[in-house]
Amino acid sequence: PIWTDKTETATRVRQRIEAVLDWATARGYRKGENPARWRGHLENLLPEPTKVRKVVPRAALPYAVMGAFWKELVAVDTLASQALRLQILTATRPSEATGAMWEEFDLKAKIWTIPAERMKAGKEHRVPLATELLTMLEAMQGRKGWLFPGTGRKPAPLTIAATLKLVQELRPGLTAHGFRSTFRDWAADQTGYPRDVAEMALAHTIKDKSEAAYRRSDMLERRARLMQDWA
Repeated sequence: PIWTDKTETATRVRQRIEAVLDWATARGYRKGENPARWRGHLENLLPEPTKVRKVVPRAALPYAVMGAFWKELVAVDTLASQALRLQILTATRPSEATGAMWEEFDLKAKIWTIPAERMKAGKEHRVPLATELLTMLEAMQGRKGWLFPGTGRKPAPLTIAATLKLVQELRPGLTAHGFRSTFRDWAADQTGYPRDVAEMALAHTIKDKSEAAYRRSDMLERRARLMQDWA
């Protein structure tokens, strides 16, 4: 029943069940076809997720008013504000910014290296740091562990709920993740950088396996110029 009521959740549950059963088969704990597989099986019984419910893009701030929003964001000056500034100036995902650790940063080289285990695609991502961001990070030096520690009893990073709450307070209806769309729209409409450079800045994976196999460079120098222009 949740396939039609909670399509995204049901899709993820199916994927996880399939992965668990595949692992169990490989380890010899079970035999036979995987009843949770989509291709050639459940696709014949259930409607495609995209046909059940249309995907609604996350609300994003138009880049034309980004400057005004930025001034309001800087004026707040809290941990959530700093985390959101890091996220926006690096075009990263909310969890990648809130979970940032000091050991991932090389301020002299102006690079933030996000380890593979914290990336959606499971691949290490080098992020060039704009001058404005370096200024903020240099002022924060002296901390250890997470850049943005949470307020709970147990040691943990700031949650993405904190940055989402701040966005909602400043611009009701927007989402923190939507700033990636703002960046992408700006890069496409207002710059002459190639599409691949902007996509690499967003750490999007290359769907074409042949192209991905030959893509060795992460275009760091070109992305550094792009991110400085964005800042």
